[in-house]
Amino acid sequence: MHFRSEVRYRGRYAPSPTGPLHFGSLVAAVASYLDAKRHDGEWQVRIDDLDPPRTVIGAADDILRTLTACGMQWDGEIVYQGQRRAAYQAALAELGKRVHVYPCACSRREIADSAVRGIEGPVYPGTCRNGMREASAHAYRIDTRGVTIAFDDAVQGRIEQNLENQIGDFVLYRADRVYTYQLAVAVDDAAQGITDVVRGADLLDSTPRQIYLLQLLNLPVPRYMHVPVAVNAAGEKLSKQTRAPAIDSQQPIPALLAALNFLGQQPPHDLARATITDLWAWAIAHWRRERIPRRREFAIPRHAE
Repeated sequence: MHFRSEVRYRGRYAPSPTGPLHFGSLVAAVASYLDAKRHDGEWQVRIDDLDPPRTVIGAADDILRTLTACGMQWDGEIVYQGQRRAAYQAALAELGKRVHVYPCACSRREIADSAVRGIEGPVYPGTCRNGMREASAHAYRIDTRGVTIAFDDAVQGRIEQNLENQIGDFVLYRADRVYTYQLAVAVDDAAQGITDVVRGADLLDSTPRQIYLLQLLNLPVPRYMHVPVAVNAAGEKLSKQTRAPAIDSQQPIPALLAALNFLGQQPPHDLARATITDLWAWAIAHWRRERIPRRREFAIPRHAE
């Protein structure tokens, strides 16, 4: 069933160029693409190349070629986050006018030694909230005291997070002069007019931070849908680090069918002999959110890794 909105649906896919497109990334791409097309919307692509040490030369172009080989055509121009530092700098300055954003020189070891554990590791205890010790390099954190964020995810259900207790004052600008994912994603989703964010559930716990930043900046908050993350037999998320193989761009249909099955869409067996065009026609017409497994992750068949 199509939903109705005063604003046309606009989704996006935002891969990190750390290596070639693998099955885990393909699942997120397929889900975001299908949800956009099923709702007669736009599908944009944004390259998350914020972190230079993690960026692999040529990986972004390889990902785009693979998406094209898979029959997924994006709308508009590709956005590269590495080229948008000025927008993030402006947002950081604006946040500093609205809430307590402060410099912090604490090392990871210092935080780990003095912090309680939250949902993503040590929760920053607020050491530098009232003034930072003298140091040449420092990050900028945002005060989260008393902040609770709740939202309804289309797959994962009701999510509620107390930022202060479960995450802590999170970093917006790192000591090595890199703007963080949380700030960049919030700014770019608003700048691109994204109405619906469809991505892997490994990013579910990040969403309240992004909503908090959007609210502080008086920017629209999109709807969210977090699909299960593909993990290998050892329970590890498919990634470059876990040696997930690249999608075969010469024969993409098997991988696309595996992604549809992973997402609970149950494509018919005869689609294995279909063209890319026919496969997408079937997938768009039969896309159903309610069929997506309501889990954060699960293992895929070994042959799909």
